[in-house]
This record gives sequence, C-alpha cells and structure tokens, in this order.
Amino acid sequence: MCKTKTSTDVVTPIPKSLNKSHRPSKSFSDSNSNFNFNITNEYSTNLFSKSSNNSRASLSSLREALAENPHIYDFSEICSATNNFLSKKFNSSSSSTSWRSTVRGRDVLISQRKLPRSLELQQLFDRLSLIGRSHHSSIIKMLGASVSGNYIYLVYEFVPGANLTNCLRNEKNPSFTVLCNWLSRMQVATDLSHGLNYIHNFSGLNSNVIHNHIKSSSIIITEHESELPICAKFCHFGTAELCGEVEENRDGKVKKIEGTRGYMSPEFQVSGITTQKSDVYAFGVVILELLSGEEALRFVFDEGSGEYKRISVIERASQAVAGGGVRRWVDRRLKDSYPVEVAEKMVVLGLQCADENPEKRPDMGKVAGLVSRLYLESKTWAERIGLPTDFSVSLAPR
Repeated sequence: MCKTKTSTDVVTPIPKSLNKSHRPSKSFSDSNSNFNFNITNEYSTNLFSKSSNNSRASLSSLREALAENPHIYDFSEICSATNNFLSKKFNSSSSSTSWRSTVRGRDVLISQRKLPRSLELQQLFDRLSLIGRSHHSSIIKMLGASVSGNYIYLVYEFVPGANLTNCLRNEKNPSFTVLCNWLSRMQVATDLSHGLNYIHNFSGLNSNVIHNHIKSSSIIITEHESELPICAKFCHFGTAELCGEVEENRDGKVKKIEGTRGYMSPEFQVSGITTQKSDVYAFGVVILELLSGEEALRFVFDEGSGEYKRISVIERASQAVAGGGVRRWVDRRLKDSYPVEVAEKMVVLGLQCADENPEKRPDMGKVAGLVSRLYLESKTWAERIGLPTDFSVSLAPR
C-alpha cells in the first residue's frame, strides 16, 4: 500500500438536477499546504435508476451520468498502477513525471504535476468535467485525475506513436524521416490546425482557453487511425487549466508560468502574459519545423568569432521568402516532390502565425480553413502527376 500524508476518495460527478437533499456531503480542509477532500455519493452505483424515477430528469443529467464522464480516481488506484511510483518512468522533466500504466482496464499515461494551492475542489471538479467532455480526433483525451498532497495526477489515454520531433529529426539516422512525402506533412498540418481551432473556439471551456504546451515534442504522430494512414494529436490538453498555469484576468488574458525556448511568443518573453495568440505563434513555429525539418531554435558554434550563433527557424524562413529561395529551404528529404506554390503559401502562413505583433496573427478558424484548402490542392497535384494519395508510413524503430 502506498504511504502518503494525504489522499483522496473517489469522486463521481452528480447531476445538477438532483435535489439538495440528495447531494453528496463534502468536507474540505487546508493544512500546511496540503489539502484533503472526501466526497461520498450514495447514488454512484444506481444513478440511472434513481434519475428515471425523477420526472424532472434532464438531458444534461443523463449526459453527466455517461460512462465517459471523467473520473477523479482514488489515489490508491494511481499507487497501484505505478507500483507506488517505482515503475519505470515513461518521461520526466523539471515540471512533470509520467508513467505508462493500466487503470481500470485501459492503457493510460499518468502525469504527475504540482498542484496550485489556489485551485479549489469545486474549480477542479468543474474544469475536469468540461475538459473530459471535449472530443476531437487531434487531441489526446484526458480520462480523469487524482489528487494527493501537493500533486495532481492527470490520466490520459495512451496513444502509440512517436512525437513530431523524433519523426522529423532522427538522431540515429538523420537522412530518414517517416514523413517522407508532402501529403503526409500536409496531413499533419491539417490535423493540428483543426485541433487547435477546436481548442480555441469549440471546446466549450470558454472563449479564452489556450493549450499552452504547443511544441513539436508535444505532438504525437500515430499510424492507421480510421481510414487515414497517419494522424497528428496534441498532448497535454487541459494541463494548463487543471494545474493552475493560466488564470483569466479582466482583459481576458492569462499568465503563463513556464515556456519552451523557441516557441515562446515575444509578448510572453517581455511580460509573462499569454493569450490564444501565443498558441498561434507556437503553432506557426511548428508549421515551419514541419516544412523544413529544422529545429525551432538551435545554437551553432562559429569558429570565426569563437561564439555560439543563434539560428531560428523563423529567421531562416523569412530569409528564404525574401530571397525567393523557399524551394531550397524546404526539407531536402522530400526530394523536391511537392507543389512549390502550395509550399510557398504554407511558409507564408507559418510566418504570419509567428508574427511578432500578436494583433497580426490570424485566428485559428481562418488558419484551419486555409490549410484544408492547401491540402486539397496538394492532393489534386499528386493525382495529376500520378503520385499515390493513399500513402503509408511506419513508425517502427530504424
């Protein structure tokens, strides 16, 4: 059994339509930066039968009772799934640690992150409920969460595949990439643009929701989903909301705790304030990475000056557009087999998204529409010259 100073009991969401007399009892305490909450629910095992007896049961109450509703897992389940956190870590960084495991018969990824003291139980409950009901093929779904002491454990479905960084830049074989043809890269761009448009405009959270973790290493490329040979998915959706990384102020802006070099918008670097436009900036950087295969930001030693030179994918793309050298700049592993006009439009779009002035960056709705049109143009181009449009990739180790 896992030893911990504080833990949580299982929380099952209760339909708002239930009478106050039937609501679960709550207790909340905060002591020495740890918080404990216990919620008991006598209706958790017979919710449908009791709701059916209530003539005032609404569609929303039934929706909240669906099996897909996000869970607040008992902390003992997290301990058991991770072998008291002694299992091999799937990933580890300064801000989070992850384990791949099985919870309630599902293959999941459990991510441990610091829990902000300012986040109250009801806020956690409400945000988790909304995030859990968000669905999009380009977003890895959050199944639920658990809380213990100063940490929150986010449970996501596990999606096999490789992150975009490794797909574009294979350290063992730099000349190889699984995204070896133009249509595969346009498919990735299309998935990501529609996924981010959903997060910004259709997730149902609020008009100012942001992703806050957009970078090539946080994008998973999977194979053989539905009828498509590949699919690109965003990781970490909901992390910013649940872990207190963002807080809405009067201007509809949010403050971001951390950022990744190369993907941070200029306004964040100056003021620490980020908005949806900051997401658009990071998306633009990812698009330029996708087209060129280059890193967002790298430092190369200059023997002449004896110093390291900063090389940005944005600066390189700008120089290519200004000098008419887009074709020479696009990833050579594509072997010049792509529609040049479409590639030029994609580079310009990436630069517009990564504009220094946030007011000049386009809304993701417009971006998604343009990328879709360029994808269709690419498909028409491939059919015209006789290239296969039902391309296949393999994410097996090389």
